[in-house]
Amino acid sequence: MHRPLRTALALAASLSLSACAVPHLSLPKLPRFEHAPRAPKPAAPVAPVAPVAPAEPTASKATRHPFAFFVPHLFPKLEAHAAPAAVRKVGEWPQVRSDITPDPDFRFGALPNGMRYAIRKQSIPPGQAALRLRFDAGSLMETDAQSGLAHFLEHMAFNGSKAVPEGEMVKILERLGLAFGADTNAATDFNETVYKLDLPRTDADTVDTSLMLLREAAGNLTIDPAAVDRERGVVLSEERARDAPAYRVYKDRLAFWLKGQRPPQRLPIGKVEVLQTAPAALISDFYHTWYRPDRAVLVAIGDFDPAEMEAKIKARFGDWSATPPPPAEPDLGAVAPRGPEAKLVVESGAPLSLQIAWMAPPERAADTAAKRRSDIVERLGFAVLNRRLSSMARAPQPPFLGAGAFKSQQYHAAQVTLLTVNAEPARWREALTAAAQEQHRAVQYGVRQDELDREIDEMRASLKADAAGTATRTPSEMASEVVDSLDDDEVVTSPTQDLDSFELAVKGLKADQASAALKAAFKGDGPLVFMTSPKPIEGGEAALMAAYQAADKTEVAAPTAPVQVAWPYASFGAPGKVVETRDIADMDTTFVRFANGVRLTIKPTHFQDDEVLVRVNVGGGRIDLPKDRPSMAWAAGAFIEGGLKQISAEDMERVLASRVYGARFTIADDAFALTGETRPDHLDTQLQVLAAYVSQPGWRPEAFEQIKGRGKTIHDQFEATDSGVLSRDLAALMHAGDPRWAFPTREQIASAKLADFRNEVSPDLATGALEVVIVGDITVDKATDLVAETFGALPPRPEPVAASESQRQVGFPAGVSQPVERTHKGRADQAMGYLAWPTTDFYADPQGARDTAVMGEVLELRLIDELRESQGATYSPQVSYNHSYVWPGWGYVSANVEIAPEKLPAFFTDVRKIAADLRAKPPSPDELERAKKPRLDQIEKARETNGYWLGELSGAQADPRRLDVIRAIIPGTERVTADDVQRAAQRILKDERMWMLEVRPEAQK
Repeated sequence: MHRPLRTALALAASLSLSACAVPHLSLPKLPRFEHAPRAPKPAAPVAPVAPVAPAEPTASKATRHPFAFFVPHLFPKLEAHAAPAAVRKVGEWPQVRSDITPDPDFRFGALPNGMRYAIRKQSIPPGQAALRLRFDAGSLMETDAQSGLAHFLEHMAFNGSKAVPEGEMVKILERLGLAFGADTNAATDFNETVYKLDLPRTDADTVDTSLMLLREAAGNLTIDPAAVDRERGVVLSEERARDAPAYRVYKDRLAFWLKGQRPPQRLPIGKVEVLQTAPAALISDFYHTWYRPDRAVLVAIGDFDPAEMEAKIKARFGDWSATPPPPAEPDLGAVAPRGPEAKLVVESGAPLSLQIAWMAPPERAADTAAKRRSDIVERLGFAVLNRRLSSMARAPQPPFLGAGAFKSQQYHAAQVTLLTVNAEPARWREALTAAAQEQHRAVQYGVRQDELDREIDEMRASLKADAAGTATRTPSEMASEVVDSLDDDEVVTSPTQDLDSFELAVKGLKADQASAALKAAFKGDGPLVFMTSPKPIEGGEAALMAAYQAADKTEVAAPTAPVQVAWPYASFGAPGKVVETRDIADMDTTFVRFANGVRLTIKPTHFQDDEVLVRVNVGGGRIDLPKDRPSMAWAAGAFIEGGLKQISAEDMERVLASRVYGARFTIADDAFALTGETRPDHLDTQLQVLAAYVSQPGWRPEAFEQIKGRGKTIHDQFEATDSGVLSRDLAALMHAGDPRWAFPTREQIASAKLADFRNEVSPDLATGALEVVIVGDITVDKATDLVAETFGALPPRPEPVAASESQRQVGFPAGVSQPVERTHKGRADQAMGYLAWPTTDFYADPQGARDTAVMGEVLELRLIDELRESQGATYSPQVSYNHSYVWPGWGYVSANVEIAPEKLPAFFTDVRKIAADLRAKPPSPDELERAKKPRLDQIEKARETNGYWLGELSGAQADPRRLDVIRAIIPGTERVTADDVQRAAQRILKDERMWMLEVRPEAQK
């Protein structure tokens, strides 16, 4: 089943104040444990993303409003009351027992040994492929003595097999162009382990080698005791990095919900004492017990012949066998009968969060057409309730910051219907009362037909967009959809089939049917009221339960229908006149200039059918901000949520429910940027929305006050982890204390006024130079006409003007002999080390910047070899590099690591040694190839996306040098030699210029 249909319900939740890794909603399921979660490097030098940038809200159909977002792992298939699914036979796909026809473009099969496979040809993007090997084996299958070893085993899959010596697997993949972390990864969950390879090409060598490595992981691992001992530090580093307030809350909540059941006792990261001491034999025992062909599925999607791929799979995996008999499935335990119960967890550094849960036994109904219809009806009922909750969160003086409701399977151990609420700590009782009463209102009175019809329109628009883009989905996206379907034994269907299923489900659908489904969803044991608070509350758990019971007993009135409004921004006056058109033939790009000074850049593409991306750049952005105080970038979320002058954000969403559009506001280094994603047929609406935000923003005070409300505890959340402190403070430190990058203090947030934010942004919006960039499935003529009717019709805009010299100047910290110190309030064994060397801006030495990028890749390879592979000291050391397009003379190469505090001095020493070695001699040919090839392939893959071109073409009309950057990035990287890398190291990696920062636990300062 296509995943967007399963995730079409948006969860109303509070918005975090910062884009850093600070938890903003306590979620019922956490992401899996990844083997090497490293983001790919940027395809070209860009200005750094400052950690002070806020997590901007969006009015797109993907999120609908700034207090809602898609969380795929929160929405496992919603179960209907249907007959339980029969036990799947070995090698059997779920369509054998279903009336649903699978996606006809897939080839489904099974080997005699029971291993299943799913194959699909996907030639867009050309020459790429995705391979996934999933095992029905996760932490739930562990014994007490093996706690955490399913995940440990996943690490060992990269550490030696019969055909591949320890340390060689990743190097083999790097030689093929697969970047460690970006293209080569794995993840362990409660009930599965998945190995992932994204291939940059599908030549015989790459495909055959990749299949060989997956076959080695499947049945030929050596699990050498010495290799296990070396890997312990890496796994323990991951355990340290994960142990943040949100994770601790998650553990407490899961234990409360699933009392006496297996999942809370089998967290994927496991127990520290087991990770420290478990012998290799225990890991090997888990491996040979659970890594069996009859528990494995191989997914192969990409630009290859399906028949040839099937033959390769049969040849490579046909000899794999397992020792009989198969192991018994773990006993997850029965859902215990529960009455009303409350649990309070005090966790400093966590936001106040409430969950009210109704528990029921798990359902494993077969995937049928009737069941899917039931799921859709229920999901629409939840969508109506969530819409009401989001409306409450947007009101002046709202009772809570955000709230939402949904139903979820918890690892097949229980079914949970959940009402979740985020609030200011001092207002928890008010938040609980309001959310509980709204849930009560929905159950008692149901949903109205107009509410239901709105959600149908919105879900339909999303599914139509998915169906229109079916042919150009990436192999990785489709592979993930297939893997996600396996745990629930779902039939894999296409977006077009999902749209058809939806239309059948909603044909003639009445409000009373959705009302009945919503009411039924809240039946179950409990309710269980769980609250996380940064501080104790008076009365504790008794007060918590009393507050809920009082709210539940309060009579509620029926909901009232909203006043209907019309979209007021369909016209901006007479269309603007085009005064200049220029074609950039080698990039299939057109530059247009209107009489009012607005510039338009259009790049038609066929990367993604039915997708159009829009970016509007206005004024100077950060470069125009005052230098004497922290910027108001932290409040950027209030801009979109403030709506428009003639219509609120909420009314806008209702009026445009059947349209696909987006609205996101950011403060970039060189512009105030508005972005959105739409379909070709809805580009008119998308441009109207963005033009209205530029010309008539609403500036509603309630949106700003809500952002401030979240700011009351944001510093506590930052200070709870080493990564939080680093992300809060690093940007200002790396810019020599320039306030434009500084995160505001508690006092500055508390005293901030909407007028301050408005005065910072409005002048540029009103009179700044304006550029529109459109990339995607669109023609030049249509894009030009629609921009002429919107931005081209606005009052005149000036030509871009360079900022003053004083505004453009920004410093870099001087080298230090001892690290700058910051402290956090988290675990005593958590610390981070960070160091950086200054470089220069990109245009000062373009080829030198490319040489430096490759040098940075070599540096990272060596850090991984030394700190992760040899020492086992850390989970994922990273190197970054940046050469600014905006700030003269500003750039850097940096390295960072999560590590035990006592090993911080050794980290800085090791980096110095590696830097000295790079200065002394060039990298080997193999090392250079393993650094360059993945980078080049990442660039090539990025260039096959609309997002790449949207970013790279921004500003290109005003500064044509950006076109040269695009043209030269691949040939310029290809020509980098080992001697160039050495010269870059000699020029940059100087000890006396190295700036260092360490974030230690507070008690150790």
